[in-house]
Order: sequence, then C-alpha cells, then structure tokens
Amino acid sequence: MNDTEKIREHYQGDNLRARVEAALEAAGLGSGHLSQTVLAPLDQFHMRGLAATVDLAAAAAIKSGDKVLDIGSGLGGPSRYLASTYNCHVQGIDLNAEFVDAAIFLSERAGLTEKVAYTCANALSLPFELQTFDAAWTQHVAMNIADRDSLYAEIFRVLRPGGRLAIYDVVDGGAGALHFPVPWSRSSETSFLLTNIAMLEALERQGFRVVSWVDQTTAGIAWAIERARASDAVRSRDPLDLNLVMGTDFGAMSQNFVKNLVERRAGLSQVVVERPT
Repeated sequence: MNDTEKIREHYQGDNLRARVEAALEAAGLGSGHLSQTVLAPLDQFHMRGLAATVDLAAAAAIKSGDKVLDIGSGLGGPSRYLASTYNCHVQGIDLNAEFVDAAIFLSERAGLTEKVAYTCANALSLPFELQTFDAAWTQHVAMNIADRDSLYAEIFRVLRPGGRLAIYDVVDGGAGALHFPVPWSRSSETSFLLTNIAMLEALERQGFRVVSWVDQTTAGIAWAIERARASDAVRSRDPLDLNLVMGTDFGAMSQNFVKNLVERRAGLSQVVVERPT
C-alpha cells in the first residue's frame, strides 16, 4: 500500500453522506437551509475551526468573482464560507470520494451549488489547466504529503500571475517526535511535518513570494482549552461532531494534537504566498 492509499484509508468512512444526513435529522435539521454556524462543528476540520477560516480568508484578500481552488476540501466548510462571504467561485478537490459526496450534499442544503463544486483528485496531479485560478487554499492538508515540492509546484502551475496561495498548516515545532494518533495520521507513516524554515524553502523553490507568515500556535492552544471547558455530556448530545467523520478514536487524536502543540512538538502556521506577476 502506497502513501496515497494509506492516507485515503485513514480518512475513509463508509456511507458518510448517509451518516451526515442521519446526524442532521437527529439534530432537528432534516430539512431547510443549513448555515455556516450550524455546520461549523462538523465541516471546519482544523484547529480553531471557523475562526481559523475567517482569519485565513482575510489574510488572503479573496475578492468577489475570484476563482478559488480548495485543496483537501473535506466536507466543504471553508469553500462554502468563501463562496457565501466573498461571492467567489470555489472548486474543491479531495482524495476521499466519501468526503466529496458529503460536501456536494451539504452545499445543496446550504444553497451554494452555483458557487461551489467538488471533485475527487490528487493534489500532486491537479486536473486543471495552466493559470486557471486567482487563489488557492489549503488547511491542515500538507502534513499528509511527503513530496512538498510537487505539491507547491502544482499549485504554482494552476495559479494566475499575482494569484495567492493561502495556507493554514501544522508544522514541525522542533521539540521531538509527535504523540500519535493525531487527526491526520494514526502513526508516523503518513505524517510529514516540515519546520517553518523548510516549508518556506520549499515554497520559494517553486517561485512563491511570501506575503504574510503568522504563528497561530498559541491561539490554537487557547481555542482547544476553551472547547475543553464544555462538558463531555454537552458535547455528546450534539450529533454534528467530527467523531461522525473520523470514528471513536477522534477524541484521543484531538488530545494528542493539543499535547503536541503545548509541548512544541508541533505548531500552527498561517501563511499567504503569491505567484509573482
């Protein structure tokens, strides 16, 4: 089994769309319009949730009418936020066909099918022509990709001159090996963190120029602590939860993620780079 197959297996969940539909029904949301706020516990699959998406979008300076590529689009939360907030058009790609199917369903329920689309594809071989997009976007995805040069080269290829790449990634904090499992990997086999310096070098090798680089580690820890203050009983009554996507060991994954951040084994970086004109 190669890395791609292992990564797909890590995120694979049978009948995800059906389980999402059942969870919405259980939450009293079986019909009607679905808002960003309601879906955020389920479809913002990264540390700091919707707040991280809001911050990254502002830093990326997304504009009305932009054509945006969301790489590793998951259940589509960030792409729906971008489309509804900035009146842009977003194409999402994901390795996992179950995620793509669920994202399409949720976007139908959110009334955004004219502004967002999703397809199953590999980030290392993007099925798009040269200079197709005004912006590209990725949140908590690159840590599953060993060949970072090829990832950034592909993104550079499909961006128009002046186009920006917005990144919110987990980085190597430099304080030792990670505690596993974590949300993106159950072992070191498919976890490929880079230090900030190595990530910068990889981006610059492909021709990107840095616009902004912000350490969000402290903010991520604070957000996780605040979430933990909610009782287990309250959280367990909410059927819209990432356990639905990742399974019963997601709690252990999340705890290890926070532990890795606190011990500086991992960090969080919000980065915007651009393809020069």
